[in-house]
Amino acid sequence: MRVIRSADMIEADDLFLEKATESLDGALSEFASARYNNSANRSYYSCFQAAIHALIRANLRPLGDGWGHAFVQSQFVGLLVNRRKLYSTDLRPVLEQNYRLREVADYFRRERVGEERAGRAARRAEAFVAAIREGGSRSP
Repeated sequence: MRVIRSADMIEADDLFLEKATESLDGALSEFASARYNNSANRSYYSCFQAAIHALIRANLRPLGDGWGHAFVQSQFVGLLVNRRKLYSTDLRPVLEQNYRLREVADYFRRERVGEERAGRAARRAEAFVAAIREGGSRSP
């Protein structure tokens, strides 16, 4: 991990928040259209992209391979929630929960994401993106 300069941060910071918002809009649209697997996928990616935004705002960036899922999840929870306390502990399980549901949606041939689970994932994503957009808060 390395610290980045503010000039580099501004462009990437805005880009990932924009992507997170677009993914969240997609999750909600897919949910409304009863495409629950797609909704679960977009719900996860909205959180993932919002977490990258938060990490960049905290002047953090990975070395080497880029923004891998495990790296983003561990750094967001470990550094921004647990250590720096920039975000509510309510956000701690969201990336993991939505990631696991995305795996079901994308890869498991014999299991589908239903309305209830997709709805929970979308609500978690809405709260997560809202908390990141607000720049951190004690409650989502």
